[in-house]
Amino acid sequence: MKPRTVRLLWVLALLIAVSGTVFGVLRVFNDNLVLFYTPTQLIKGEIPAGRSYRLGGMVEKSSLIRESGSTNISFRITDMNNTVPVVYSGITPDLFKEGKGVIAQGQMKNNTFVATEILAKHDENYSPPKLKK
Repeated sequence: MKPRTVRLLWVLALLIAVSGTVFGVLRVFNDNLVLFYTPTQLIKGEIPAGRSYRLGGMVEKSSLIRESGSTNISFRITDMNNTVPVVYSGITPDLFKEGKGVIAQGQMKNNTFVATEILAKHDENYSPPKLKK
């Protein structure tokens, strides 16, 4: 083979390897991507089916119900326009309260959002207890 052909084959092999690596990274990134939606977007049907996503808003006042003797809870998330019922089984963060911001990760099942993870949001005035003293 001529040196020019060998160089061309090496460049082609390198191009194929780089393309395969970029494709693999983008595929993994897309599979692990979790998007954030509001209750209004959920009700309008703007959410892709069959994927886990995050639903965010405020925990509606007087909607939090804890089952005694278990870690099961139910509550409603609102964005002040629409409300979505949520169920969760697990330990909630300390900042999780009615009237506060929350992000729940999971999927809709039978008109109820089944959360697998709860994240509590705090306002910009939050500071650790040690710093308040």
